[in-house]
Amino acid sequence: MEAAPHAEWVAFVTLFTKEVLRFWKVALQTVAAPVLNALLFLLIFSNVLDRHVTTYGEVAYPTFLIPGLAIMSVMQNAFANSSSSLIQSRITGNLVFILLTPLSNATFFWGYALAATLRGLVVGAAVLLVTAPFVDLPFAEPLWALAFACLSALLMGSFGIIAGIWSEKFDHLAAFQNFLVMPLTMLSGVFYSVAALPPFWQKVSHFNPFFFLIDGFRYGFFGQSDTDPRLSLAVGMLTTFVVVAWAYRWIAAGYKLRQ
Repeated sequence: MEAAPHAEWVAFVTLFTKEVLRFWKVALQTVAAPVLNALLFLLIFSNVLDRHVTTYGEVAYPTFLIPGLAIMSVMQNAFANSSSSLIQSRITGNLVFILLTPLSNATFFWGYALAATLRGLVVGAAVLLVTAPFVDLPFAEPLWALAFACLSALLMGSFGIIAGIWSEKFDHLAAFQNFLVMPLTMLSGVFYSVAALPPFWQKVSHFNPFFFLIDGFRYGFFGQSDTDPRLSLAVGMLTTFVVVAWAYRWIAAGYKLRQ
């Protein structure tokens, strides 16, 4: 039986609020720790690589690095939020209390996905806030930066839902993080400009969708990028659509949730 529209809205707000409070009540772990990690990356890498890495013209390496660290934090934390919440609920058995309610598949999906998106954006904003005083950070195209940040967070929040549903134990989830999310993030131009790579590795980088999201986000700050930001936006939107549809399909089918 379908719930009334206002009941569906109340259900969405309740699930979304639960997910937001879940990470906010442990903000030292979920927000402060990633910000500290990004700050350490900035302090170490900017001192070691400042004179050795080619960036955009006269853009100093620490300035170039900060947007990369911010969007990397957005992506990793959005993924962590939805994936950890779902697998914890499945292992402890309390997910059944959500599945027993007359929530629609859309409410279930967006409740988890948007809470993960919010956590990613909060961490990314905190990284920018803490690291910006170290450099003179421009905002050449702020709307582009915001669009890529939201797209990246939604993509990874949805991917976290897939990982949380598929994983049978925490070891499986760690494999997603260690063998997929982390390598794709690290090899996407967070710490360097892909244009500085040999031609072969430049081509390889273009098979990584994270590269387009990070490059597009950086365009929002400097007004220049390794590839056309419109192409990056198109690739980012297509990738996000595919992942969102995949996650929604699994929820609608009850894959590993109602079986």
